[in-house]
Amino acid sequence: MSRLRVAIVGGSGYVGGELIRLLALHPAAAISAVTSERFAGRPIIERHPNLRKVCDLDFRSATEVDRCDTIFLCLPHGQAMESFDRYASLAPRLIDSSADFRLKDPESYPKWYGRPHLRPELLGEFANGIPERHRDAIRDAAWVSSAGCNATAVILGLYPLFASGVVERTRTVVEAKVGSSEGGADFSEATHHPERSGCVRSYRPTGHRHTAEMIQELGGGADEPCAIHFSATAVEMVRGVLATSHVFLTQDLDERAIWKIYREAYGAEPFIRLVKARAGVHRYPEPKLLAGTNFCDIGFERDPERSTGRLVVVSAIDNLMKGAAGQAVQAFNLMHGLEERTGLEFPGLHPI
Repeated sequence: MSRLRVAIVGGSGYVGGELIRLLALHPAAAISAVTSERFAGRPIIERHPNLRKVCDLDFRSATEVDRCDTIFLCLPHGQAMESFDRYASLAPRLIDSSADFRLKDPESYPKWYGRPHLRPELLGEFANGIPERHRDAIRDAAWVSSAGCNATAVILGLYPLFASGVVERTRTVVEAKVGSSEGGADFSEATHHPERSGCVRSYRPTGHRHTAEMIQELGGGADEPCAIHFSATAVEMVRGVLATSHVFLTQDLDERAIWKIYREAYGAEPFIRLVKARAGVHRYPEPKLLAGTNFCDIGFERDPERSTGRLVVVSAIDNLMKGAAGQAVQAFNLMHGLEERTGLEFPGLHPI
């Protein structure tokens, strides 16, 4: 069987680098082009030195991309919708890692992204890129929009509870601790080492853009409004998201009943692991153990003061993998009828 030709548009950043790493070793894919306007003509390994002897290609200009089977778009927010027609003409399938096609309601873009959507007629044509939620739609899709990293961690952690109707839909409070790579490869004052090192910085206590995706995916429609009270905190790690979600039960469920809900939802999922040990250091999900993997680890604990009804859900991912590149390759596998785990079975490292 011939390999599927793939191109990565915007490959000089962290997500692009992870896609190159995954696709260069993917048994069914062949990278035909990786673009970067700033680094066109220079070797990819100058930006991604971990790929020495793995990828010997040079960056190209986007104008040099030829027809292929799938294009992965890793462009800054706003650019994919501006250039959509060009890339759609070059490949029958597109997977977009930006926020440009994540939200179904065009009126949400001015509120959450500060600008109107340029192609609102396309929003309903993109499948949401979380396979555990939209596997069938992704299989049949020409275009997929990968979810945001924080949104992915929260949605996967909470969806079984919301779908089962056992938690209040308007009282959810989530705090995510995130690594520095979430800010991208371009530097700023906030990422300058003397400012970033050792910090625990609340950088978005309210109004984080990914909240819109959480509400969209966890909401029950007009008759069941949903509110997610989300905050994000930068901590001293490079990769990872650890989301701690406080939800309030509508029924007096014990932990055995909650385990049953999660097992029924995720028991057959290849990239969801339920983590809740009785003893030891690793009793709950931990981002460090997920570096480089496509897993989402989920754990929970019922508040022993049962009158509160509080359930704490802890979910963790590598933001560059399950929150971006790994999720995109998982969608790629589904779109092309490949085994879903192809190229994504790295289990992580310990210790690291």
